Amino acid sequence: MVKIKRALISVSDKTGLIDFTRELNKFGVEILSTGGTAKLLRDNNIPVKEVSEYTGFPEMLDGRVKTLHPKIHGGLLALRDNPEHLQSLKEHDIGLIDMVVVNLYPFEKTTQKPNVTIEEVIENIDIGGPAMLRSAAKNHKDVAVICDPGQYGQVIAELKKNNGTLSKDLMRRLAIEVFSLTSHYDNAIYSYLQNYFKIKPESAGFPQELNLHFEKIQDLRYGENPHQQAAFYKEKGKTKGLINLKQLQGKDLSFNNILDLNSALELVKEFSHPACVIVKHNNPCGVAEDKTLDKAYLAAYKCDPLSAFGGIVALNRKLDFQTAKIIVKSGFLECIISPGFDKEVRDLFKDKKNLRLLELNELEPINEPRTCVQERGEPEFKRVSGGLLLQDKDLETLDVNNLKVITKKKPTKKEVESLIFGWKVAKHVKSNAIVFAQGTKTVGIGAGQMSRVDSVKIAKSKAGKLSKNSCLASDAFFPKADAVIEAAKVGIKAIIQPGGSITDEEIIKACDKYKIAMVFTGIRHFKH
Repeated sequence: MVKIKRALISVSDKTGLIDFTRELNKFGVEILSTGGTAKLLRDNNIPVKEVSEYTGFPEMLDGRVKTLHPKIHGGLLALRDNPEHLQSLKEHDIGLIDMVVVNLYPFEKTTQKPNVTIEEVIENIDIGGPAMLRSAAKNHKDVAVICDPGQYGQVIAELKKNNGTLSKDLMRRLAIEVFSLTSHYDNAIYSYLQNYFKIKPESAGFPQELNLHFEKIQDLRYGENPHQQAAFYKEKGKTKGLINLKQLQGKDLSFNNILDLNSALELVKEFSHPACVIVKHNNPCGVAEDKTLDKAYLAAYKCDPLSAFGGIVALNRKLDFQTAKIIVKSGFLECIISPGFDKEVRDLFKDKKNLRLLELNELEPINEPRTCVQERGEPEFKRVSGGLLLQDKDLETLDVNNLKVITKKKPTKKEVESLIFGWKVAKHVKSNAIVFAQGTKTVGIGAGQMSRVDSVKIAKSKAGKLSKNSCLASDAFFPKADAVIEAAKVGIKAIIQPGGSITDEEIIKACDKYKIAMVFTGIRHFKH
């Protein structure tokens, strides 16, 4: 057990500080402090000694130098059971410091301010704070270190329980949290400055070492199955995405709900006009874009009503009452995610206790062309046994001017519109992916099959009679002509695919034979 006699306190986040220091004062702990923290304590009648008075050296360089002094770090780093260390402290009139309470300058919060200058960002790189935290954490056998206001409660509870002393176990736990904090803090500075100054790593591509920092948002009902535990984490420093979901009604989310919501969200963002996406088991089962949201929903639902049961609905417009009335009649759904819900809409759904209404007001469409030379954007991770895969996010979209017509028959203007729509959807369907589209609505989707021809057959069975005069989108090239032959049987009029197969000539000949227009994109959209 370690008796706490002297504490150094210097914090940016002053949450809970007054109550905490009052409790320390009850145990007779001498408090050293700096600047605004010291002023706050004095204003609340809590005895405090300025660090500059303690060290005999004034703050300087606009506060950049105040705790970087031997009387501070000597008092933190000295080993209490080492006679030579104690003798050195005595010779230089350095006292022991038993506790450090420090949280760091708000670097990440500063970088997110509108129109922030690089000078302001630089000034919010903490130097003395991390140095004191690391000194105390290194010597955690003798020094308690607190880096988060959320830790005050457990520290005070133990001081009360043990008459002003702290256990070795708690001090170890507190020290470990410090190294997690400083690691993330340094990485945030590195990432921001590297991006600001546009300095690329010497080795092309991704960093040699990858540091990831996440904090838990919530526990989930369960994982992929009820016997698996699960939680939802936010990547530190990120401000957009599903992390901003606001749940308005319904039971808690599960692991699968989050995955499906993400798939639905990423696809519905592809469209600039009112659009609806219905997802089931991480694949879209109906997608439509129209002049009004109610028409878009109805078209998406009619694509595959059977699969839509228990699905996830994503909308890129605020859910209006007319659309909501149609949804109510559709049967059971797991979730509806939308930029907003009017009160009358929420009242309409209030008796559906198992339906989750989720608000996310950042559903911005991806409607500008992108090229491969642009920045990668947010990378994607996939965990594998013993490691992690990292890749660029698939942000590639199609410029209609780059389509290459390679058949004798050319697609009509309406067919091109339908091909582009189907191509956007195919990008978000698990491979092998085949999408049948009419206008800007799906009529059949074949997903996740081991052979491409089987995906065509599934899309055909889903579309039924609507296959006739539809357009077909394929996420990758056709290895054989069998899929084209299947498409021709049901009246497909045009096909969009990447091209690039050694059998392209065979595929083109089959399209010409059946009078099907085909265009190449030169872009593949595998999704595993």
